[in-house]
Amino acid sequence: MIVPMNKYTFVVYHRYYTDFLQQLRETGVLHVKERKEVDLSENEDLHRRLEEDRRLSAAIGQLRALAPEGADLAPADTSLDSMAALSHIEELLQRRSETEQKMQSLRKEIDGMQPWGDFDWDLVEKLRQAGCRTDFFTCGKSAFRPEWEQQYHAVVVGQTNASVCFVTFSPDGRRPDIEADQARLSASSLSELNSRLEALEAERRQLGQQLEALSLSQLRSLELARRQVSDNYQFSRVLCETAHAADDKICVLEGYVPQDKETALASLLESAPVWYQKEKALPVEQEEVPVKLKNGRFARLFEPLTKLYSLPSYSELDPTAAFAPFFTLFFGLCLGDGGYGLVVFLAATWAKRKFPKLRSYAVMGQWLGLSTILVGLLTGMVFGVSLDTVAWPWLARVKHLFITDRNYSIMGYSPMMVFAICIGFCQILFAMGFKVVRISMQLGLKYALSDLGWLVLLIDMLAYLVLRLAGVAVPQPLTYVILGIAAVCAVLIFFFNSPGKNPLLQFGSGLWGTYNMVSGLLGDVLSYIRLFALGLAGGILGSVFNSLAFQAGGALPVWIGWLPTAFILLFGHGLNFFLCIISSIVHPLRLTYVEFFKNCGYAGGGKEYRPFRRTAVAEEATQN
Repeated sequence: MIVPMNKYTFVVYHRYYTDFLQQLRETGVLHVKERKEVDLSENEDLHRRLEEDRRLSAAIGQLRALAPEGADLAPADTSLDSMAALSHIEELLQRRSETEQKMQSLRKEIDGMQPWGDFDWDLVEKLRQAGCRTDFFTCGKSAFRPEWEQQYHAVVVGQTNASVCFVTFSPDGRRPDIEADQARLSASSLSELNSRLEALEAERRQLGQQLEALSLSQLRSLELARRQVSDNYQFSRVLCETAHAADDKICVLEGYVPQDKETALASLLESAPVWYQKEKALPVEQEEVPVKLKNGRFARLFEPLTKLYSLPSYSELDPTAAFAPFFTLFFGLCLGDGGYGLVVFLAATWAKRKFPKLRSYAVMGQWLGLSTILVGLLTGMVFGVSLDTVAWPWLARVKHLFITDRNYSIMGYSPMMVFAICIGFCQILFAMGFKVVRISMQLGLKYALSDLGWLVLLIDMLAYLVLRLAGVAVPQPLTYVILGIAAVCAVLIFFFNSPGKNPLLQFGSGLWGTYNMVSGLLGDVLSYIRLFALGLAGGILGSVFNSLAFQAGGALPVWIGWLPTAFILLFGHGLNFFLCIISSIVHPLRLTYVEFFKNCGYAGGGKEYRPFRRTAVAEEATQN
């Protein structure tokens, strides 16, 4: 659900305004309303603070990577000059980067000199002064001519995989006329290059040690400084969003507060020198009321999926609780293997303990794993093994209960395929009901009558179809009731789709809407077959790897046969698990974002509730 908001307007005398903002920030509940007429792009103070935040963020990221895992970091020091410390760290990081670039360039020179060996360039210079020209060449192995050794005094000094490195000596001082490439060598010898590389490596180690020490002593301080910079940025931004009146003597600020968070603000307003007006926030086009979601323990886990698409606007309904159970079931159907579901559950349980910050995602993973385990138990699929086909005595009494093609068939179709289509149709009907409720709350029931007609008509026709397929003899009076309901729905569809318009226009709109509904509904329902297809594909691929593994191991002696069996099982199921996880996330998301959101008329576009508050808490720092 979306938490109801109240709109506040504060009027403060300019002398008390800064203190009032400080107190207001401590409460941490007001979302400041942005004024469209304010242009923040030219504000130099905001740009400076953003640049400081960027620099701090980059330095913190690199220091965090350098800090030893599990090391005790020194607490934040409020007496530290954070910007001076930042400049020093940036200088060390820059020097280390330059050193690494020099090392990379030097290694290339060493690689180029390696085939030529460690020779002294002074000797080459002495030969030149004596009138003997020395040239260094490279060419392909097949292009080298042995006669060059006599004709040009060529000496092969090294070889690579595809080329020959050789030197020619010309007493007459002329360059040899041979088909080979002139080598470009370093002006330093190989030993000199290696010495310089060792010096650079020592310098890099020294810089790394300094940075590691700084990461232990100043990382927390820089993190606190970054939060302070962020707080100062937000404070400056609120000052920019403030309206002024009476020759800047009066400051006016507007914002929104969730109704369940007003207690702290009320206690402040009792003593603060401020006049304020409180009113219920209304969803109008001119104002973007911020959105704060509040759901139960289960649905709250799936709020990141809603935010990934788009938050609902303040005038809409929160769809999170509506699609969360379907998404969980869809994931289980796509993954389909109880063994894989157990792996997901155990991995999520481990992650919940290992990474407390990711607890909500880990709990969602546990639910998804349990859903997959349930589907795997119902279909009898565990690590690619179809339990209804194995000859295990302890399964004899329950093999007939597994929902498989072998045990059940619905009109000649796979039971899981029929179930996927049915659950998809149910979700679409649920989405249409969600849309009816949303439009009724936003505009009124008369604007939702056409959608209500479609919803009731589909349920009416579905009930009649189920009765006929089940072989139930439908009494004549009940048939008239079903047809009467359908007639009433048709009237709603064709003559109540656009309240207030000409009936002929509404009838035309009804015809066009009927075409879109029939064609779109068929495509939407068929999209849910992917739930069955992906689960089937994962199970088949898992069974193929099982067959390959035991066939490969069975062809070898027992003492060595287990090795290829274990390798194929681990590699095959690892690959299959990875592919199935990707498809089990992507396709349920697609069904949610496309089929469900489209049929429930979800628009999104809401702005997240971000309260004006202080994040650099004094308790997180210690004064030295």
